[in-house]
Amino acid sequence: MEKRQDIVLGLIFVSIGIFAAWMATNYKGASGIYPMVLGLVLTLLGATVAIKALRQPTNQPRTLIDVPAKLVTAALVATIYVALVMPLGFYTASFLLVLTMPLALGFRRLAYALVVALVFMPVVFLVFSVLLEKPLPREVILSLIAVGR
Repeated sequence: MEKRQDIVLGLIFVSIGIFAAWMATNYKGASGIYPMVLGLVLTLLGATVAIKALRQPTNQPRTLIDVPAKLVTAALVATIYVALVMPLGFYTASFLLVLTMPLALGFRRLAYALVVALVFMPVVFLVFSVLLEKPLPREVILSLIAVGR
């Protein structure tokens, strides 16, 4: 039962990903690149789920959520992140999310979490601001600096 569900779910993701990538080809210019890449990533992840399920030798039932408290914690941190995007700005809120989510879920190496957050944010900046040229909520830090002028 579990194996068949994973195969069906993987194929549903593949179908949605292919459809999204195909629909993105109708967008003009570079605006279709982002949804096309997301569609292709969804296709690859769906295919991975289906292939992994096909290769599983057993069909054992498993629990849906191993640690429900961590699911609740992750949902709470994600909700706080969404609430902070507008007042703090996208990059500041995302930096705080990348820094605090692992710590909230039990990861206890603050230095690693900080390094990941410091490396991740320039990558996000390059993708959203430079490559895709997407307007994002203004950073509160930049507003504070502008007030001083």
